[in-house]
Amino acid sequence: MTEMAILAEAAAQQIEHFDVVIVGAGISGVGGAYHLTKQCPGTSFIVLEAQESFGGTWLTHRYPGTRSDSDLYTFGYRFKPWTSAPIATRAEILDYMGEVNTENGIDSHIRYRHTISVARWSSSDKLWTLEGTRTDTGETVRFTGNFLWMCQGYYRHSEGYMPEWRGMKDFEGRIVQPQNWPEDLDYAGKKIVVIGSGATAATLIPAIAAECGHVTMLQRSPTFFRTGRNAIPLADDLRELDIDAAWIHEIVRKKILYEQSVFTRRSFTEPETVKQELLAGVRAHLGPDYDVATHFTPRYRPWRQRIAFVPDGDFLEAIRSGKASVVTDEIESFTEAGILLKSGEALEADIIITATGFNLNVLGDIDFSIDGEPLNFSDTVTYRGMMFTGVPNMVWVFGYFRASWTLRADLVADFVCRLLNHLKEKGARQVTPTLRPEDQDMPLLPWIDPENFNPGYVIRGMHLLPKRGDKPEWQHTQDYWVEKDEFPAIDLDDGSFVYE
Repeated sequence: MTEMAILAEAAAQQIEHFDVVIVGAGISGVGGAYHLTKQCPGTSFIVLEAQESFGGTWLTHRYPGTRSDSDLYTFGYRFKPWTSAPIATRAEILDYMGEVNTENGIDSHIRYRHTISVARWSSSDKLWTLEGTRTDTGETVRFTGNFLWMCQGYYRHSEGYMPEWRGMKDFEGRIVQPQNWPEDLDYAGKKIVVIGSGATAATLIPAIAAECGHVTMLQRSPTFFRTGRNAIPLADDLRELDIDAAWIHEIVRKKILYEQSVFTRRSFTEPETVKQELLAGVRAHLGPDYDVATHFTPRYRPWRQRIAFVPDGDFLEAIRSGKASVVTDEIESFTEAGILLKSGEALEADIIITATGFNLNVLGDIDFSIDGEPLNFSDTVTYRGMMFTGVPNMVWVFGYFRASWTLRADLVADFVCRLLNHLKEKGARQVTPTLRPEDQDMPLLPWIDPENFNPGYVIRGMHLLPKRGDKPEWQHTQDYWVEKDEFPAIDLDDGSFVYE
């Protein structure tokens, strides 16, 4: 079937066709759309977003205190200087993304309230066909695209991870999941228990501590916290000198990235020293008499799980003030009045907030098929954490655990645009990652080494993820400082890609 015939058939079936279909209008999708307009001019594209507006994570999470867990000099796009406070609120990040959309005409390409349920690849037509629903009208929508760019993130936005504890139905108060924060929640003067000790708890607790009666963070085991503002004073100094905003952005960005690189590598080469430095930062806020050994000393080395960033120490200061407290124990059951712990201690609560993490979502819970055969991503091998063996014309954006997500989104966008231009230059319409002859016998391993990084949501969902090999091409290295040099140098004709 010729391309003209495909387009004619699509029109007859009310199927819209685009060169590129981007799924998701979060930080990755908006950035990808920008790069398409600049690096692949003339390319037709659409951005399909399930929610009512852009923002992704920053639209989903509406609990008090929601803010960036990374500095905006590295979380912000490399192409748009960040000029406000380095640790930004949810509203500030949404405003920033809105400016990117408006300034570059991206908003006209976004279709909101469009959920995609089916994605079918046809090798004979060299096309993806997507089917879904427009949630505000209930009508079925269909699109075809030459290339599919998955920017929907890695977790299910509709609901967070909620363990099932015995007795939950007995609790007479309210149970709240931060990812579905109710607008009518009145916590003034209430006794609150927050289950979990990650970034959500660290931002939520100081935001509600002053208004609620008391808030207790209940954790099964401690998390590492990092305090301090790093290169941020440098930005203030440069502004005092009236330096151009774009220069400030680039200078501070480079300094922060350098310091992050040093810190990350030291967490592997000097784990005990880094551990003591992190604990010293906690003690500086909580004082010498606080039981840091019990409540803030993890059983794992730094960066084996994500380190929660509390730049101003507000979370720790809430504990020091007595408005918040930490209990390290396990849950025996919920009761009518709160939670019974395995130690026998009881925690009274009017509200229990389950800050217990995400549900891993591999490629949007979409039913994928290739030429009529169901696609199981766990049967594939990842190409650098963004493509999959045997899956044509598709890239998935998955960011970094130890650096800002946007850093990798920008790198992947550069790769996608270069790959699209390469396809055009070769006169090809399909590109499929494929193991080379020298890769056929390499061992296949879990997507990420759990000894390297093992947050709960990844471990719970590891069986859903692609395999990795023992060579850099077939791994998601999680190392920005390596990938920033490797990605631009990827040889698109090295045999890892088959063109048709």
